[in-house]
Amino acid sequence: MRRRALLKKTAALAAASAVGKVGLAAAQSSAADAILFPGFRNERVATSSATINCVIGGQGPPLLLLHGAPQSHASWFACAPELAKHYMVVASDLRGYGDSSKPEDGENHYNHSKRAMAQDQVEVMRHFGFETFRAVGHDRGGRVMRRMALDHPERVEKFAVIDIVPAHYLYNEGLTKEFVNAYFHWFLYLRPAPFPENIIAEQMASRPRGGPHPVVAAEYERTFSNPATIHAMCEDYRASASIDLEFDEADMHKKIECPLLVLWAEQGAMGRLYDVLAIWRMRGTRVTGKAMPGGHSFHETHPQETLAELLPFLA
Repeated sequence: MRRRALLKKTAALAAASAVGKVGLAAAQSSAADAILFPGFRNERVATSSATINCVIGGQGPPLLLLHGAPQSHASWFACAPELAKHYMVVASDLRGYGDSSKPEDGENHYNHSKRAMAQDQVEVMRHFGFETFRAVGHDRGGRVMRRMALDHPERVEKFAVIDIVPAHYLYNEGLTKEFVNAYFHWFLYLRPAPFPENIIAEQMASRPRGGPHPVVAAEYERTFSNPATIHAMCEDYRASASIDLEFDEADMHKKIECPLLVLWAEQGAMGRLYDVLAIWRMRGTRVTGKAMPGGHSFHETHPQETLAELLPFLA
């Protein structure tokens, strides 16, 4: 009886600790959002298979913003307030990232596929009453947007992708020594768990703290220090090299029909290694784009230049 009582007490303490951590994370997220996204409100939206953390604010037609890896919706801090003057902006954490839920892996990594991620975001927008919308996706968020435009073409009015080339092209036609050297982490992250997860956690423990935007840096550190987030990100990359490729193979006859803006970094590897615009034009019918100043996350470091391209396109 004493052992049973002890086990019950231990379980209760563990549950209370988990609840406390969730509450602390929510408080930290809300405090950061108040600084980074003034006038926005935070919501957690239950979709059919995940809970998605997001902020919403502004006025006008709906606009969805999706981030890259290993970031969160905080990456849009420099652009979202200006975009909110023209649009009702929803900036979401992809499933597995930020403060969104971290589903189980699923068969062949399905629960971290771009199809599952895209379905989440369609449901988030529907939750807010938006059946159609514009969108912008950076890095992994751009890959989710591409899948969304194929799976839900009736939802996406137009969208922009930042500093990516379709993964199907990279794995099948663009796999060069130069690409492997520039994106070696792709091939590390898709190794079976927990090998890459352990390496990433060790790197996190020893990397320098801070940066030019302390609140954003603190948010990235807070969310990415979570072992569940690290594992989910690796699952995202594993899905990209497995089930996502299967979905892409099945859809090679499809093209993106809505207007698509492609922006890539002048100082980034994608623009150096590939003809980014030409590759996207093979996959879309109305594709425009250009190189942008800065590196991979130029929407953070060069927001005015980014907005100068996004606003006319989205209008």
